[in-house]
Amino acid sequence: MTTTPVAGPAGRHPLDPDPVRSTKARTVFALGLVALLTGPLVGGVVPATVAMLLARQARREAYASGGYLTGAAWLDRGEWMAWAAVVLAATAVVVAAVIGVVNLADGSVGRDFAPGVD
Repeated sequence: MTTTPVAGPAGRHPLDPDPVRSTKARTVFALGLVALLTGPLVGGVVPATVAMLLARQARREAYASGGYLTGAAWLDRGEWMAWAAVVLAATAVVVAAVIGVVNLADGSVGRDFAPGVD
């Protein structure tokens, strides 16, 4: 008499691989955190861009794996932090531009000479 493998409680086949957390998911989270911390310094744009590109790759890989790659929550949080860092960097650039324009408008242009000096 032969026995056939019985699917487990989740409906998985016994020979299916175990789900594994994507290493890119943790990397996206770490880069998003670094980007968020350095976002107001405008340097956060670089890790934010890398995080968004890696998140895109990780989502494609997770979709292609058929559910055996996990870590979607880490990806979501990392992407959220990366976008927040981009917004912080853009805000810092706008604030710096406004401060620069106000300082330029407030200062005198050219030299002031004493009256009667040609």
